[in-house]
Amino acid sequence: MKLNSIFFYIVLSILIMPFQSNINGYDKNGINIDEQLGKYIPLNVKFVNSMGKEIVLKDLFNDKPVVFAFVYYKCPGICTPLMTELAEVINKSTLEPGIDYRVVVLSMDERETPKIAAAKKKEILNLIDKKIAPDSWEFLTGSYNNIKKIADATGFHFKREGTQFIHTTSVMFLTRDGKLSRYLYPRYRKSSGFSILPFSFKLAVIDATKGNIIPSVGKLLAFCFSYDPQGRTYVFDILKVAGASTILTVGLVILILVRKKKST
Repeated sequence: MKLNSIFFYIVLSILIMPFQSNINGYDKNGINIDEQLGKYIPLNVKFVNSMGKEIVLKDLFNDKPVVFAFVYYKCPGICTPLMTELAEVINKSTLEPGIDYRVVVLSMDERETPKIAAAKKKEILNLIDKKIAPDSWEFLTGSYNNIKKIADATGFHFKREGTQFIHTTSVMFLTRDGKLSRYLYPRYRKSSGFSILPFSFKLAVIDATKGNIIPSVGKLLAFCFSYDPQGRTYVFDILKVAGASTILTVGLVILILVRKKKST
């Protein structure tokens, strides 16, 4: 192998190093999302909806894709802003819930009840300007074991801390047969909450409808922002960004020197 080729692979390795530890949304608190694109979640798992009715997950996966997120209804931090933004993007999107897709949120807290889920559902659905069928957005609760099955299948890792949870977040898009098609990482600002682009949302639903598997392109958010369990929010991680920038600069300098040497 030529010398410049060796240097090229060295530089390439250096450039991707800072992203490797965070490629699946990893942060210093060990809370991450380990993407399981192309894999299927178990659909034979039972949960309880906001009406107190026990359902099998496969009943929600029949003729349309599912937009899915882990939350908990008494979350003091990022869960309500996420659901609020989902309601907002539903208002803006030309696609219709209940017709083009179904939304499902699942509480990670096994102690939450259908009554709590019903109260949160009423709060969130009141934010939607469109007239939608109640079953087009399901608010589920369930046992610890069943919640864990879906969390493991989707690669969603969280940790209880007292009465609350340390967790990150993502909106997941699944095909009608339960295959993970895409993970969408909404932008977050403490002052204004989450932001989901209607265009990105629409494309994700369309891809899930077609059964396409789409790699995440918003992973820089997970790299630049870490979840702060004290503030229950995301914070800009300047050390990670500065470190990556330094390594990137060094890599580019090496590449330039190699090319100059070749030209002389």
